[in-house]
Amino acid sequence: MRLNTKVRYGLRAMIEIASHSEGILQKDISVNQSISTKYLDQIIASLKASGLVKRVSGKRSGYILARTPEEISVYDIYKAFEHELNVGDCPTKTSECILIGQCEIQNYWCDLNTTIENHMRSKTLDHILKDN
Repeated sequence: MRLNTKVRYGLRAMIEIASHSEGILQKDISVNQSISTKYLDQIIASLKASGLVKRVSGKRSGYILARTPEEISVYDIYKAFEHELNVGDCPTKTSECILIGQCEIQNYWCDLNTTIENHMRSKTLDHILKDN
């Protein structure tokens, strides 16, 4: 399983924002994380739309987290960019597949999908920041 670039860069941007509790400018995120400003525009827009970051102005302008790092999971960030976690062709029993109910591997994909999702839900920005 490989996460798409927006998810990976979104996580990097969130870590950068979490590291600057008083706010960080988008251009600084771009420089610090080596993400083009044009691409970062799209990432920030998705993070804002998902309620994960918000814009601040004042003494230090830029972006801050909309919730504490302890309240934002890796899965929350993933969901800002992807509709559903899919590690196999039929990861959920509600997926549209002609072999639902007949496929021997369906339960494996469902279990693997659930395991990965639960792991992503259990890890927060706070965990990631403290691991470094």
